[in-house]
Amino acid sequence: MPLPPLVTYATEVEYRGHFEREYCRATVATHDGIRVFFGKGQFDHAFFESTNRDGLKNAFSTARAERIDWIKATLLDPNADRYQGWDARARHYQPTRRVEVVYEDFVVVLQLGRKLTGDLKAQFVTCFKADNSIGKIRTSPLWTLQDCLNAL
Repeated sequence: MPLPPLVTYATEVEYRGHFEREYCRATVATHDGIRVFFGKGQFDHAFFESTNRDGLKNAFSTARAERIDWIKATLLDPNADRYQGWDARARHYQPTRRVEVVYEDFVVVLQLGRKLTGDLKAQFVTCFKADNSIGKIRTSPLWTLQDCLNAL
C-alpha cells in the first residue's frame, strides 16, 4: 500500500477532533476482521511525548500527529509485519499484544481480548515512530492468531 499523506492542521484541537471522528466514533477493524476500539484518552498517549525523557508525556507532537491516518492504513494492510508486544511489568512478550509495522518505522500497538460474545476485539494502545526501538521490535516474536487465542 502506498504511504498515506501526512495530515496537517494548525492546532492540537483540530488533530484531536480528527482522532475522535475517524477513530473514536467510527467503526474500525483490522484487515483480518478484528474490531478495534479507540478511547478519547488514547489521543494523549499517542500524540504527546516526554520532553524530559522521564516518561511523562507533556508536549504535543506535531510529528506524531501528522501520521494520524497511518493508524487505519496500518491496521488495514494485510502485509503489515506483526509482532508480539513486550510486557515491561511481567518482563516477557505478550501474545495478546499486537504490534503492527508497515510504513517506515511507524508502529501501532493493540491489546486483544474477547467480547462477551466470544469474538475477538482489540483496544488501541498507542502508535509512534519507533526510530530508536524499531530494531528491537523487529526481533520480537511474530504475532499469530493461534498464540493469541491460546493466551486468552
